[in-house]
Amino acid sequence: MRDVEEFDAFYAASSRRVLGHVYAMTGNRSEAEDAVSEAYLKAWDRWSSVRVCDSPEAWVRRVASRHAVSSWRKAVNRLRAHHRDAPDTEVDGLSPDHVALVHALRQIPADHRRAIVLHHLVGLTVDEIAAEVGAPSGTVKAWLARGRRALAGHLCDTLEVRDA
Repeated sequence: MRDVEEFDAFYAASSRRVLGHVYAMTGNRSEAEDAVSEAYLKAWDRWSSVRVCDSPEAWVRRVASRHAVSSWRKAVNRLRAHHRDAPDTEVDGLSPDHVALVHALRQIPADHRRAIVLHHLVGLTVDEIAAEVGAPSGTVKAWLARGRRALAGHLCDTLEVRDA
């Protein structure tokens, strides 16, 4: 019974944050919700070991991110075909800046996107990101630098188009 209460409290305290982070990485709310659900299910199945991790939330976020990337890779060809013929539409309730940021994030490589989201939106340090993704700190720094540069290019293009 203690496990259930402890896990429920963990879920209640962290699930919205993790969903926000994974959504920022994927740019698709339903994909993010699926990935986060799978991650929490795995966390519950392994709760005795997950609860003693340095950061159970980071564990869930990592599993959700991997699940989202895996799902994305499986569907990329199908999605490209659909997106090629589908017009861009704006979702009600989202600001143009939010849409531009999500669109720009989707244009950069997954490792760069993950590093940017974890650093700028989640607030992790370079060393914390390195530990979470299993990469050297120097690699994370390179991902951040390259990701920022690529993101800036996409956002500048977006702003120039909007202003024209």
